[in-house]
Amino acid sequence: MNQLVVVTGATKGIGRAVAERFAQAGFDIAACARNAKDLQQMKEEIETKFKVNVFVKTADASDKKQVADFAQFVLMLGRQVNVLVNNAGHFIPGETMQEEEGALESMIASNVYSAYHTTRGLITKMKQNKSGHIFNMCSIASIKAYPNGGSYAISKFALLGFTKVLREEMKPFNIRVTAVMPGATKTASWDGTDLPENRFMKTEDVAEVIFNAYSISDRSVVEEVIIRPQLGDI
Repeated sequence: MNQLVVVTGATKGIGRAVAERFAQAGFDIAACARNAKDLQQMKEEIETKFKVNVFVKTADASDKKQVADFAQFVLMLGRQVNVLVNNAGHFIPGETMQEEEGALESMIASNVYSAYHTTRGLITKMKQNKSGHIFNMCSIASIKAYPNGGSYAISKFALLGFTKVLREEMKPFNIRVTAVMPGATKTASWDGTDLPENRFMKTEDVAEVIFNAYSISDRSVVEEVIIRPQLGDI
């Protein structure tokens, strides 16, 4: 039986690239996203291209109840979760004192609570199996505040903090935990920009780094990985 990778926010950007990279290596995929049509299209395309199984469920990862339903969906597959990639999240630009009301709450829910509740929903079985690897999609904004980053940076600092705590807690259970901190990557968050293509990283590059971090011996763990565009931050 194939190994299983669980990916939240899997239909676009880095999430989609991660799903495809693990599928290329023969992993089955369990995925969620908000748009049912996008999920079904992704399922059909990956299953056709890579000849693996893709299990999909519509879920808004910022909603605790929907996350619980997705975790239950994964558990009902009766499969060992080998890799969990907490990728779901979103970015609203602005300054903390001037951004729209609710921006902080929205991004904390999407970028932090999503990873927290998804992990809580799946961790018991992973601990019982004493194996697995959890990747939390942090950001350069987790370590560096920048103009117009606002509450996004706050949420990503918090996600890095959660990842550090989880890393310590999972040591006795042989579960590896990695914080992935990409710089500017060509995703939908940058739609409409007039910056040249070469100022952005490829989503496939981030996915490759994640896969490589997973692939090393389980005697070692990449605790944090920072990936930046060659020409520097934007």
